[in-house]
Amino acid sequence: MLKLKKIILGEVRGIIDDGIEIGKIQSNTNIGVYGKVTNKDYINSVKGDEIPVASINQIKTGKAKILCELENDKVSEYEIEIKKIYKNSSSSDNQNMLIKVTDENLLNLTGGIIPGMSGSPIIQNGKFVGAITNVLLSDPTTGYAIFADSMIK
Repeated sequence: MLKLKKIILGEVRGIIDDGIEIGKIQSNTNIGVYGKVTNKDYINSVKGDEIPVASINQIKTGKAKILCELENDKVSEYEIEIKKIYKNSSSSDNQNMLIKVTDENLLNLTGGIIPGMSGSPIIQNGKFVGAITNVLLSDPTTGYAIFADSMIK
């Protein structure tokens, strides 16, 4: 399990400290890390509540939240806004949504989206809609996200 080691200005650094292997990585692409789970018993023992995956048509502009672990063993929710949805972007594109961090706690802690937050899940209306992929260098409060169903495909 990846645990936060410390926040360095502009970066989240993690360490893998439990030594439990859950699978093998086969590829690391611009739309996600792919592999094969070999330790399903461990996954089942630590998994949390499951939430449904939203289709592209269920995603709306407006309020959403991200889940991110910025303190050891504590996943927190932070408010964001989905500013634009690019429904016609290709399935290999990882810039399907334009998002903006609006949560004051997260802004005070990190200044916005920082390296290490890629892959943080985005939840809207109780559904998994996507994950953070990129930050705009000109505005660290704004970035891009990939659709959840693109990740699954």
